[in-house]
Amino acid sequence: MATQRFFLELAYDGNNYHGWQLQPNAIGVQEVLNKALSTILREPIETLGCGRTDTGVHAKQFFAHFDTGKLMVDGIWKMDKDGFLRSLNALLPHDIAVSNIFAVKAEAHARFDATLRSYEYHIHFNKNPFKHGYSWLLRDEPDLELMNRAAKIIMEYIDFSCFSKSNTQVKTNNCKISKAEWVKTDSGIVFHISADRFLRNMVRAIVGTLIQVGRKEIEPEDVHAIIRSKNRSNAGTSVPACGLYLTAVVYPPLF
Repeated sequence: MATQRFFLELAYDGNNYHGWQLQPNAIGVQEVLNKALSTILREPIETLGCGRTDTGVHAKQFFAHFDTGKLMVDGIWKMDKDGFLRSLNALLPHDIAVSNIFAVKAEAHARFDATLRSYEYHIHFNKNPFKHGYSWLLRDEPDLELMNRAAKIIMEYIDFSCFSKSNTQVKTNNCKISKAEWVKTDSGIVFHISADRFLRNMVRAIVGTLIQVGRKEIEPEDVHAIIRSKNRSNAGTSVPACGLYLTAVVYPPLF
């Protein structure tokens, strides 16, 4: 049976999961999705995601690909697409939702074909039970202007070894950041960052460093030396996962 590659677009609340990645001793989103797809299609299905999120991190937009010969033949859907999505969502828990499925070319890859990824980090300053697990509560408001000055400095560099989790198996620590900006909201502040790729723990380490700037523990210009050191111990402490969201993943045409 000839197989067709499909992309799934989904979103998930990361509070109940140890990230996206399949793991031997913990539940990840990937495992739950694989099980639901395998149940519907009545064959073993293994998805591959656009990246890996840490424990407790959320995704407003996430993509995964998988192969099967049971959904489409010669470009014609064998199953009703909307019906398939309803059935899949019925099997998935409330904190994982699939919004779209589309056929792509055989070599399309959810991880390696992505050209841009965007994250947000949410911070609030007044205790709010409805933000618990979805935003980081800070007691004192940091200086937004200073943090944005430091964020602009970060965009001058490409080697972000100082913000990477230690002992990760990647070929390079280079990333091209195209956006890094703090924005004030009605209830707090949000950090927006976009790049072609991110290192493990990178966004949370950047936010932790920028918070140090906002608290006037270090100067914005100190970020130059931190990045040039390529040493994780020189950067700030990683902030809690609860405030981090993967918000967008961009691809070239995949059809």
